[in-house]
Amino acid sequence: MAARTHSVTNQVPPLTGYDVFTADRALTEAVERHVGPGLLDEVRSELSALGRAAGSAQLQEWGAQANENPPRLRTHDRYGHRVDEVDFHPAWHRLLGKGVSAGLTAAWTRPAGHVRRAAGFLVWTQVEAGNGCPLSMTHAAVPALRADPELAAEWEPRLTSTVYDRELRPARLKAGALFGMGMTEKQGGSDVRANTTSARPLAEDGTYELTGHKWFCSAPMSDGFLVLAQAPGGLTCFLVPRVLADGTRNVFLLQRLKDKLGNRSNASAEVEFDGTWARRVGEEGRGVRTIIEMVAATRLDCAVGSAGLMRQAVAQAVHHCTHREAFGGPLAGKPLMRNVLADLALESEAATALVLRLAAAWDDGGEQERALLRIAVPAAKYWVTKRCAPLVVEAAECLGGNGYVEESGLPRLVRESPLNSVWEGAGNVQALDVLRALRREPRALDAFLREVGSARGADHRLDAAIKSLLTEFADLEGIEARARRLVERLALVLQGSLLVRYAPPEVADVFCASRLGGDHGAAFGTLPHTLDLASLVERARPVS
Repeated sequence: MAARTHSVTNQVPPLTGYDVFTADRALTEAVERHVGPGLLDEVRSELSALGRAAGSAQLQEWGAQANENPPRLRTHDRYGHRVDEVDFHPAWHRLLGKGVSAGLTAAWTRPAGHVRRAAGFLVWTQVEAGNGCPLSMTHAAVPALRADPELAAEWEPRLTSTVYDRELRPARLKAGALFGMGMTEKQGGSDVRANTTSARPLAEDGTYELTGHKWFCSAPMSDGFLVLAQAPGGLTCFLVPRVLADGTRNVFLLQRLKDKLGNRSNASAEVEFDGTWARRVGEEGRGVRTIIEMVAATRLDCAVGSAGLMRQAVAQAVHHCTHREAFGGPLAGKPLMRNVLADLALESEAATALVLRLAAAWDDGGEQERALLRIAVPAAKYWVTKRCAPLVVEAAECLGGNGYVEESGLPRLVRESPLNSVWEGAGNVQALDVLRALRREPRALDAFLREVGSARGADHRLDAAIKSLLTEFADLEGIEARARRLVERLALVLQGSLLVRYAPPEVADVFCASRLGGDHGAAFGTLPHTLDLASLVERARPVS
């Protein structure tokens, strides 16, 4: 029955029933740039199918349900037997299954696998970011397991499978499997060398018994886990299966689930090992070296995931302001709001261009590209994840009071936005890792300079920024205290070089003027007003 006191007008239609992939011009152009012509139609079709699913009302509802119904820990069954299981809402399983079937753990087995997976992961994050954690860790476990060819042969086909099998049973009986990780402990955090979990060798070669505690164990419902523990030869990587070969449960005692700010649909646990069976991965004492590619893969996923959150926030803000009338016309047409939206769109596009470029480097696999990844992945992880939270908050403000209401979806993005900056090493860890690469691996700096140098001469502000960066590199005095400033500049120069080479001129012009030329304030919405901001907003508009 209609209300007699008022009629509802000037309301924005829901952003639903659209293709999240094809509506993102920065993403589609990046895929076209990095995927060969013989494969491009297949990849576009695959990503468009995922994009249509992500933009559907049904999957958006699943995302909301998974977020509103967090996982529950069940330590014992009704008879008092220890079971250590986590119960999830059915929507969580549907989303995770869809992600697996879409190939979001299969990058290592397909041509252009990392680019198509990164693009898919960026799209899928926009539905509900919580199920991205097991997808990311399963994907990243593959290079670590390859340190042991026998383990890789056993597990890799299951980890890269497109079959989601949620039942806990021996790996040999499963068509698909998921992996989690347990690295950090209370006393160490990111300093994993401070771990005290002990590993005692057993009679069978390569097998151990673990005793200890992990402060963060992600995705505890998984089939297997990579963990670090102190073996007689030093810190070592181990594979801990959830179910042993004979069908019995391994000792995997879940103490509690973390009550987190965001990422509510995903389970993060504290776990005790007490005589837990494990298989060594790699050599004793070389645990950090064994997991280093795994860490790089998850760090890139942090940047990709943040780029996904940024894109969804921008899409919602532009959509709202396009349809919302205020002060005599659409909000998006007002000069000040246009400035805000253009600034947000610019940040999102730069993030997308950067993460897809790094995924392409992974696909290439050449020496030059591997060297670039060594310095560019921690820099991208540092900068893109740091920019995510302020961007999402500003996008929520574009909706006014509506953006503060749960039904808008923006509060969920706001709560999620700081996560990737903390996950897999917070900002200082990334900055120090870049310094380590600069000091120990001269090929990494050379690869970076070659990459940005290919855009030299195209924009005087980019040229000046590269020159300034070289000056920073030459002055190593007190460089650790300047590390954040250096890494921020490194990431901006890399983004600028990509946009100058590949983005429309109006996008590159605004980026170089604001991010490299200094014509920008401390808040979003302070771009130089004389540039073509309307084109940036229109480019970012999702078509529904």
